[in-house]
Amino acid sequence: MPQAHPAGLEDPTPLAQAVAALMPRAKDELAELVAYRSVADPRQFPVSECEKAATWVADALRAEGFDEVAVLDTPDGTQSVYGLLPGPEGAPTVLLYAHYDVQPPLDEKAWVSPPFELTERDGRWYGRGSADCKGGFLMHLTALRALRAEGGVPVTVKVIVEGSEEQGTGGLERYAEAHPELLTADAIVIGDTGNFRVGLPTVTATLRGMTMVEVGVKTLGGNLHSGQFGGAAPDALAALIRMLDSLRDETGATAVRGLEEQARQGWEGLQYEESAFRADAKVLDGVGLIGTGTVADRIWARPAVTVLGIDCPAIVGATPSVQAEAKALVSLRVPPGLDAAEAEEALTAHLTAAAPWGARVEVTPRGQGQAFRADTGSPAYAAMAEAMGVAYPGEELQIAGQGGSIPLCNTLATLYPEAEILLIGLSEPDAQIHAVNESVSPQELERLSLAEALFLRGYAAGKRG
Repeated sequence: MPQAHPAGLEDPTPLAQAVAALMPRAKDELAELVAYRSVADPRQFPVSECEKAATWVADALRAEGFDEVAVLDTPDGTQSVYGLLPGPEGAPTVLLYAHYDVQPPLDEKAWVSPPFELTERDGRWYGRGSADCKGGFLMHLTALRALRAEGGVPVTVKVIVEGSEEQGTGGLERYAEAHPELLTADAIVIGDTGNFRVGLPTVTATLRGMTMVEVGVKTLGGNLHSGQFGGAAPDALAALIRMLDSLRDETGATAVRGLEEQARQGWEGLQYEESAFRADAKVLDGVGLIGTGTVADRIWARPAVTVLGIDCPAIVGATPSVQAEAKALVSLRVPPGLDAAEAEEALTAHLTAAAPWGARVEVTPRGQGQAFRADTGSPAYAAMAEAMGVAYPGEELQIAGQGGSIPLCNTLATLYPEAEILLIGLSEPDAQIHAVNESVSPQELERLSLAEALFLRGYAAGKRG
């Protein structure tokens, strides 16, 4: 842990020792929270799993002395948890964000250990949500507990823990818009991104937004025998395949008509070496990357289309039939500077126009979130850089992009244009978020909890100064 501290900061050693002493408790509590199968999709897991997780979060805030703890029923039918911890008179207000809902576990048999049972292995803690983003909530709690143990929390703290971030259904965004006074703050720390590398302190300056649509194709009144009718009967699955293929050019780059200018944008700043990306993405030997430009251009600055799923017959049980209909779920990541609604319109128009043989097409929106760009020149960033330099001795704060989406960020930036927004978190590449065998580095949890505690102390001192 740190041996020295910059001028203007108190000796960080007692705070670092407090964080270290809290780590066993953080592990135990993360195990409790990971055990809830809080996938915000009632088609996959009972709603009660999310409700139990929300209750756990609310109880944890109450135990820490938070006032006005409330479980909020948001418009998409899910629950978010809010709490207020008053600080000293005249202190700035900092909003801390995380989410307790998680991605589905995918193939549970592919997990080395059960996805909803936190398991230590090879120096990491494995479990769905361990990094994304139940670990983010424990990061916030650990930072606040360490501050309380070492003189008190120097700012007024608001905490909001979302219940449907992974589904992109917008419940918290709409709730915040209807109650704009609730989340007002001088600074906002979004604990849902991650370091560029384990041990390399990083804040995320940009997020791509996202639009997600379901496209359905119909060509026949019902399936037909492929021997009797194949060769003349229009195949809906074949039509869908052609439509989806049209979304990429010959290099594999996204080629949605109407978004050509955005598809040429570049990224300036921290670069992502191709060899490192291949290793992080586990690209098989001999398989090339798709698209053109630098890796950073492709994943942080440009649109990216992904086919998330296709409804069609499985191989096992399939009959020799011409398919009458087929569906696909398609997402389009939207870079800063491009409105997500405009991107959705372009994607819908492209898919509709690409349908061959006069096939009937229906495109249904399934989720949308705007892109985000932070002001990296704000005083909060200076305070975070100083804090990170202490928590990660010998390292300087890096500023990176993030290809993923956090829809709430743009909502908060719109509602509170004067607020300084920072994005940090535990989702570094080794965490494998959204995949099987998701994990969190306990060392990262400890360092980032210390960094957040130091940031809150430094930010308060800067505001007083």
